[in-house]
Amino acid sequence: MRVLIVGGGVLGTMHALRALERGHRVVHLEREPEARGASVRNFGLVWVSGRRPGTELELAQRARDDWERIAADVPGLGFRANGSLTALRTDAELAAAGGFAERADASKRGVRLLSAAGAREVNPALRGDLLGALWCPRDAAVEPRTAQPALREHLAASGRYTWLPGREVRDLGEGRVRDEVEQHEADLVVLCPGAALGGLVRELRPELPVRRVRLQMMQTEPLGEHVPTSLADGDSMRYYPAYLGAELDELNRTEPQPAVAARNGMQLLLVQRADGGLTIGDTHEYAEPFSFDVHEDPYDHLVARTAELLGRPLPRIARRWAGVYAQATEDVVHREQVLPGVWLVTGPGGRGMTCSPAIAEDTFREVDG
Repeated sequence: MRVLIVGGGVLGTMHALRALERGHRVVHLEREPEARGASVRNFGLVWVSGRRPGTELELAQRARDDWERIAADVPGLGFRANGSLTALRTDAELAAAGGFAERADASKRGVRLLSAAGAREVNPALRGDLLGALWCPRDAAVEPRTAQPALREHLAASGRYTWLPGREVRDLGEGRVRDEVEQHEADLVVLCPGAALGGLVRELRPELPVRRVRLQMMQTEPLGEHVPTSLADGDSMRYYPAYLGAELDELNRTEPQPAVAARNGMQLLLVQRADGGLTIGDTHEYAEPFSFDVHEDPYDHLVARTAELLGRPLPRIARRWAGVYAQATEDVVHREQVLPGVWLVTGPGGRGMTCSPAIAEDTFREVDG
């Protein structure tokens, strides 16, 4: 088939990959010169440990294996099976994590509760005070700022892939798409608009079960030492749906978050980049219209928490940024046929980098019937 993909983020790019794997020809449109949304404004985490039991966890497990398989052909992804440690600093966090580690699905995730000494054996960079950690060797990471260009270079080698940046779709219908320059004929159109849910997307689907979420993150200069695993703090248990249950309820009751963390919907996530810098975040803002300011108090909290866990001062912050992603409210992703031969796929926000290979595979399974 002639497949036209709209959206140059990781979800659109993975749909292009799946289309080529099926022998189709692909034209790939992106309105910006390069993807600039949530696909590059994230940690690059392939995160299995925190996924909701059931469909979401199954999707993440498949996607994690897909990332590793794809990376064998595309080393530019920077994939590494580095695992993650969720550092536990209080008795209440340790109790909540212990209850989670005893659940039946913990073994599916590969999660184990480690002592403080065990955590430092896995990650010697953890020199600060902690009581233990949840270890998940299934978690992994890629380089978000280079993953899409690396994938596109791989796709172009097929001879059946055309990348057209700087092209915004103006009109579409069954079998055709018109951008600012030309009209394209296509047997299948897949729209992956990310958080750009206005304009044409709103005309096609005025009411979407998708919300937008704003976040703040930052990256340091190179640390000067290796951090073998991705890191999270105990607040991540309050954010990820895997931890929902009586243990989390007790943690929230007995040990509320610090005010700045609660006010900004915060957790600490950290992954070391290929250049040695640390990507650190994040916050969550759900009520629109979003603030246009970047607030400093969340950054201060995250820097202090990271320094406490690593037991050392951090290098200078090299860059800060905010981003917005689209998050489906009723499922892992929103996927529907909005016109004959035209599919809208959006809303995996918070799960998109992890799950995009499997989401794209499922789109083509649904299209194929």
